[in-house]
Amino acid sequence: MADAFIYGASVEGDNFTDREEETKRLKANFEHGVNTLLISNRRIGKTSLVRHVKNLVNKKKVSVVYLDIFDCRSEYDFYNKLAAAVLQQTSSKLDLFLQNVKTFLGRVSPRITLSPDPTADFSVSLGITPKEYAPEQILQLAEIIAKKQEKHIVVCIDEFQQIGEFPESVTVQKRLRSVWQLQQNVSYCLFGSKKHLMTNIFQNKSMPFFQFGDAIYLGVIPVKKWVPFICKKFKQQGLVINEELAARICNEVEGYSSYVQQLAWLVMLKTEKEVTSKIVDIAVTELISQNAALFMQQTEGLTSYQMNMLRALASGVHKEFTSKNVMDEFRLGTKSNITKVKKILIDRDLIEMRESGLFISDPVFQMWFKRFCL
Repeated sequence: MADAFIYGASVEGDNFTDREEETKRLKANFEHGVNTLLISNRRIGKTSLVRHVKNLVNKKKVSVVYLDIFDCRSEYDFYNKLAAAVLQQTSSKLDLFLQNVKTFLGRVSPRITLSPDPTADFSVSLGITPKEYAPEQILQLAEIIAKKQEKHIVVCIDEFQQIGEFPESVTVQKRLRSVWQLQQNVSYCLFGSKKHLMTNIFQNKSMPFFQFGDAIYLGVIPVKKWVPFICKKFKQQGLVINEELAARICNEVEGYSSYVQQLAWLVMLKTEKEVTSKIVDIAVTELISQNAALFMQQTEGLTSYQMNMLRALASGVHKEFTSKNVMDEFRLGTKSNITKVKKILIDRDLIEMRESGLFISDPVFQMWFKRFCL
């Protein structure tokens, strides 16, 4: 059953499904030098989409550089990661990488480690500090290499919301944009897992990255696209699942890509010949159980008012929280307290604002909360 369903990591090849329109749009952006801002909830498949498009572009004309900055805590953490990714991923082998380091960053001595990662031959630590290079010099590195190689470079930065957590974050953002917006041979694809932070960075008119590029809002893959994908995967393993139960797998987790793959995998593991409704029930319970430790961690330290707000949402209340009936039933405190509670829960990515009101962000978290916290 290897590779039947993939979750918890980006998916490629036969494990990637749908996203035809988003793929076409993102590929065009990459090949025509258009900056892209990719916004969605967690577990929707942003990283998988970017990696999918990376494999489709004309590699003779475009080099795609990918880096994840989740572990970056400061401006120079970011510059080190950016420079290492650009140098390494625009070099076909180690000796060319070392030559490029010497050419473009002669004042640093990289530490090279053979990488256990099958997608990379080696990992790099540059140790760049403000004494060696000013920020603008590092930020121009991709542009210089693109000109030399006579190719367009697309720099894809995952977990870009970390920039918003840096000391003097707005100053850093201004610095990045002032350099990047003038580059002719490099474009950027910026995305991350914390939707509210990414939205603030890209949609707040007072922020430096406002209207920096083409904003793509990634929604869930429609059930009608998932059903044939799921049925095909089961058939490949000699198992049977009808379309109704395949659709149920999607609907149980509201179409969130990673959860669809995880739940489908759990259903497959429990199926000997044909999927039944009872098997799906058992798999849903196991899905909740597998994620319970994370959900308990997310609710640790929440106040009684914050927990009560989650109870209201899980009970189907999505607006009019300041009405007397709602405030009394769920013990939400004062009107000003409700405003504070909303902000804290949104900042923690536990809830989100949609057109029809306020909702719990994660569908599996909501299922767990209903079972154990109501």
